[in-house]
Amino acid sequence: MALQGRYERIEALIGTSGLEKLKEARVLVAGLGGVGGACAISLARGGIGTLAIVDCDEVEASNLNRQAITFTDTIGMRKTDAAQKLMERIDPDMHVIPIDARISPDTIEAIFDSTGDVDYIVDAIDDAPAKIALALWAKEREIPLVSCMGTARKLHPERLEFADLFETHDCPLCRSMRSRCRKAGIERLTVLFSPEVPFGPDGPVLGTTSFTPPIAGEMLAGYVIRALLGIDED
Repeated sequence: MALQGRYERIEALIGTSGLEKLKEARVLVAGLGGVGGACAISLARGGIGTLAIVDCDEVEASNLNRQAITFTDTIGMRKTDAAQKLMERIDPDMHVIPIDARISPDTIEAIFDSTGDVDYIVDAIDDAPAKIALALWAKEREIPLVSCMGTARKLHPERLEFADLFETHDCPLCRSMRSRCRKAGIERLTVLFSPEVPFGPDGPVLGTTSFTPPIAGEMLAGYVIRALLGIDED
């Protein structure tokens, strides 16, 4: 199978030097749910050379409505395995580092020992303490990080926007994260959030569309790729 043209459309847009910069880049995506899975797959299609993927769950049938790595034949697989197999179908030459682990203050050092140096971190996990642990790690080592806030109960992905966490509004997770960041000494955190009023009931199972989480993931991938290329540096 001839694959030499797999990145020709990207190269036509950013040039050979830009494509080489992406191939040399190392990105870590934490969380492979509706947001993180779409982000990771888009980064793989976008020419990132090394991708570390971190998750501690397995694929479930309830993931089919929104998660890019979920198909009927991946149900029951570890999410890191399912994502890696899909990425290998996109580009067998890219370097994937699957890490089946839960991010916490106790595990984060071992996780990054497995990845080596990374150029960018995408936080697509739901657990607030884990998000803080990841943000602190990135801050202390001056690694750029972008963090996604909640996408459940949101029907308007066009309202998603990037902002500093301390400039966000009308987002319950952002409110909680602001308080936690202040206590942890984190003064700045780039996030993707939606000010949309949550739709539907707030129960043990949060309703989620097929489109908002993946669109958030694609936006995160675009943000990281532009950052690595030095686009929109202002």
